[in-house]
Amino acid sequence: MKQTTKTPLVEMRDISISFGGIKAVDHVSIDLHPGEVVGLLGHNGAGKSTLIKCLSGAYKADSGEIYINGERAEINNPRDARHYNIETIYQTLALADNLDAASNLFLGRELTTTTGFVNDARMEAETRKIMGRLNPNFRKFKDPVKALSGGQRQSVAIARAVYFNAKILIMDEPTAALGPQETQMVAELIQELKAQGLGIFLIEHDIHSVMHLCDRASVMKNGEMVGTVNVDEVTDEDILGMIILGKKPEGVAS
Repeated sequence: MKQTTKTPLVEMRDISISFGGIKAVDHVSIDLHPGEVVGLLGHNGAGKSTLIKCLSGAYKADSGEIYINGERAEINNPRDARHYNIETIYQTLALADNLDAASNLFLGRELTTTTGFVNDARMEAETRKIMGRLNPNFRKFKDPVKALSGGQRQSVAIARAVYFNAKILIMDEPTAALGPQETQMVAELIQELKAQGLGIFLIEHDIHSVMHLCDRASVMKNGEMVGTVNVDEVTDEDILGMIILGKKPEGVAS
């Protein structure tokens, strides 16, 4: 996706954060537009997860500003992030293994009847509705999520975020440890989310996933932003060079 003049969904400006005197993120800026996937790459310790944790509310930046839809946002904790419709899907997925899809979807936010009891039927109906939109092939509504495949579990986590009105999704290596078929399922989910206008930050190690799933790729090294490129204008080798050498390829626009 080419840069657009429209207001970004997310703009992180000049973000810095240090731990014990070491700068984990050093004056980094990045943005994200509606219906766009931006991949964030770099070696372990490059600062990509730390940067994104400032957006998800897990960390508070020492300096810099975050704008959501052009307005200054105060994000001090995960509750603040949710207020701005930011949801994070970690690699571990944080699902309750012994509960079914509907119970996981509404975990901590259960729907109740007028008499105050948990409304299992309505929760299942709502889960079927959102899954019908995101992953029509999902059938295992009665099974505990530990019986589901990796891609199906990913579907449940994504459905939970979307149901509760996520506009900005942070995904941490969503296809790690998945087979080709499951990876394709997640790719289709991401395309569906893009079509619905969500913006997605994808933290990735795998360059092929970024080339396949993302519109732009931002590379970090030693806490600094090497640069951001349109994936359709670069090769795998270009991005690898950014990760290893810490500089943008020649003749590539920002």
